[in-house]
Amino acid sequence: MFASGDEGCGAALALALARDTLAAAATNPLSETDDRRMVLWVQDRDAIKRGGRPYLHGLPADLRHRLIHVEVKSPADALFALEEGLRCRDLAFVLGEIAGNPRALDFTSSRRLSLAAEKHGVPLWLVRLDARPDLSSARLRWQARSAVSPPARWNAHAPGIASWRAELFRARTHPPGTWTLRDDGGNLVAAGSPASETSGSPHHGDLVRAAGGRSLAAV
Repeated sequence: MFASGDEGCGAALALALARDTLAAAATNPLSETDDRRMVLWVQDRDAIKRGGRPYLHGLPADLRHRLIHVEVKSPADALFALEEGLRCRDLAFVLGEIAGNPRALDFTSSRRLSLAAEKHGVPLWLVRLDARPDLSSARLRWQARSAVSPPARWNAHAPGIASWRAELFRARTHPPGTWTLRDDGGNLVAAGSPASETSGSPHHGDLVRAAGGRSLAAV
């Protein structure tokens, strides 16, 4: 996921997508209990300079007591920590933030992360701050930007729900498209689709339908 380091929307959207994945898994009839595993958040030094560290009390309530935060000096150290985290099935998901286009993050290293995530079944969300899209083995590649929140229902002066302009510009199993995504009380909803953006009649559920009834984030 590519995002500006000035907006802070990259990690926020990654968290929303990750929680949407967990919510989709919880509705599976084969799921017996809620997933309460820990989550790993890795940041390199430059990423922290651009976006800051996670603020515990600003996180969703269901993640505040499950966060393992790792701060490293270099992108190479971040990649090592991410790969080690992906090998641990006791983690619900792994989120990483790396700034720019470091030499350590090449196609080979991204392939190692993809293989580790697939082998051990631990989802990975890698946020690239102020980076240009380069070669990667990621199954889904997003460009994230902040979007205007809708007015609050009861108080026009209160902040609206978190919203993002998300462009899926490359994916293995889905056509590219652009959506306005909103965090509706822990569930990620699409306020627009490629077709509805031009027709002026946005509607919900495009991401679910595009994934054959599943969340697009969960694929």
